[in-house]
Amino acid sequence: MDIKEYFELHPEAAIAFSGGVDSSYLLWAASKHARRFKAYYAASQFQPRFERDDALRLAKELKAEMQVIELDVLSVPKVAENPKDRCYWCKKAIFAAVSRAALADGFTVIMDGTNASDDAGDRPGMKALKELSVLSPLRDCGLTKSEIRRLSKEAGLFTWDKPAYACLATRIPAGEAITQEMLAATEEAEDYLFSLGFTDFRVRTRGKGALLQMREEQLPLLLERRGVILEKLKKYYDTVSLDLEVRR
Repeated sequence: MDIKEYFELHPEAAIAFSGGVDSSYLLWAASKHARRFKAYYAASQFQPRFERDDALRLAKELKAEMQVIELDVLSVPKVAENPKDRCYWCKKAIFAAVSRAALADGFTVIMDGTNASDDAGDRPGMKALKELSVLSPLRDCGLTKSEIRRLSKEAGLFTWDKPAYACLATRIPAGEAITQEMLAATEEAEDYLFSLGFTDFRVRTRGKGALLQMREEQLPLLLERRGVILEKLKKYYDTVSLDLEVRR
C-alpha cells in the first residue's frame, strides 16, 4: 500500500505534527491526498523553540491548519521522575491531549510520523501509540527514513535534510529527575552551538556538568571556538567536557 491509498482508506485525519522530517512529509501527504485533515503540535518543555518555528513555517507553506496545544509534561509525575520508560508516559500525555483536541474537531483518526526505520523495541513511546490507537502511515507503508528524506526533497519540503533531533529530555540520564532549569540550560547551550555552525551534536547533562557529543569532522571548529564556548556554557554548567568517542 502506498501513502495515497492509505489516505483513501482514512480520508479524514488529525496529524500529530512535530515539525521533524517524518511528520512534515506525512503532513504534506495529507495535504495532497486527505479529504480533511488538521495538524496538532504539542508544545511542551521538551521541545526547543526552533521546532515550533519549523512546524509553523511548514504548515504555512502547505496552507495547512495547525493548532498548538500547550502541555506541561513536567506536571506528569512519571515524566518528571524520568524513569527508563519516561517516553511512554510522555507520549501517552501528548497523544491524549492531541486526541482530545482532535475529537473536539470531529476527527476520530489520529496519525503520527513513526517510520519503518524506527525500532519498536527501542521506543517505549510506541507502546503508548498502540494503546491510544494512533496510526503510523509511514511505518505501515514501509517508508524508511532515507526514503522519506528522498520523497521530501522531491516534494520541495525544506525539512528534507533536517538533522534528527530527539527531545531535550533525552539529554538527561534516566533516573535523574528533570527540572525546567535543566531543560532551559540544554536549550540555551545547544542554541548557542547551532549559532556557531555546529550540526548534529548533543549537550548532555552529567550531574552539574555538560558533556558535548560532536561529529568528528566538527572537532576542529570546536577547538577553534573553545574559549567562547566555555565562556557561554559555564553560565549554565560547572564543567564542560568532550566525549572523545564522537557521534556517528
